[in-house]
Amino acid sequence: MSDTIEKIKCLIIGSGPAGYTAAIYAARADMNPVLYTGMEPGGQLTTTTEVDNFPGYPNGVDGPTMMVQLQQQAERFGTQVRIGMATAVEFSKEQGGWHKVTIDGNKEVLAHTVIICTGATAKYLGLPSEQRLRGGGVSACAVCDGFFYRGQDVAIVGAGDTAAEEATYLANICKSVTMLVRKDFMRASKAMQHRVENTPNLKVLYNSEVDEVLGDQVVEGLRIVNNQTGAKEEIAITGLFVAIGHKPNTDIFKGQLDMEETGYLITEPGSTRTNIPGVFAAGDVQDNIYRQAITAAGTGCMAALDAERYLATVEH
Repeated sequence: MSDTIEKIKCLIIGSGPAGYTAAIYAARADMNPVLYTGMEPGGQLTTTTEVDNFPGYPNGVDGPTMMVQLQQQAERFGTQVRIGMATAVEFSKEQGGWHKVTIDGNKEVLAHTVIICTGATAKYLGLPSEQRLRGGGVSACAVCDGFFYRGQDVAIVGAGDTAAEEATYLANICKSVTMLVRKDFMRASKAMQHRVENTPNLKVLYNSEVDEVLGDQVVEGLRIVNNQTGAKEEIAITGLFVAIGHKPNTDIFKGQLDMEETGYLITEPGSTRTNIPGVFAAGDVQDNIYRQAITAAGTGCMAALDAERYLATVEH
């Protein structure tokens, strides 16, 4: 093994609540963690304005501020936070073996333990017109891009908590919001459904799907199809927001780590251990049920503790 390759006791991939919480615990355990932020430093919470359900913030906090504070806390205990993305991995199946991780396609590091907190990425509908107009009025982040449509008519696709939250956010700044729900009911929590129902400029169309996004250079309208009757109608909008779920960022782990059909990493029940010794997974990358900041942070804590115990068994 070359002595020129950097060797790290604990490598954390990803910088959301899971990654930074893992870093805080790992640093306090003298594991000298190195954290690579990935493509979206701070994770999905950087696209969330108000976080009202994370304990310890009685008046709420905006997502970017919370993530900056988490980073500062991790760094206070000695975490090295680096800008960079893991692009390839070569995990050792041996107990106590070194795991090779390639950063940005050219830098290789070796790690005794790896904590994967790569999160998930927003899904799109897959329509050619939608893809063509991404950046021209089609977005998967209402909080990021809603400002550009202030006072305008927009639409949002989705039926879960994220869609409901983004729809009500848009309703606060846009003239009108049309929410398209594929089935005849919403999957969002009752609290979020009530918020949608009580928003006067937010209209929900059930059994409705996007047939075509209209416009050449920018979004000018939407052709909607009722999936029960087949009837189509066109509405004039300038922005389309897609909130239909996420895909876990696990492509580089395929063939090495066990994962579900949808790509979520599989961990041992009651732990964050993967099928490879010394490799752990925390946050949305392994959680397709709860997907909350607080549960991500909780599993980040678990991963650091699991990594610490693993190191205790292999170090002499």
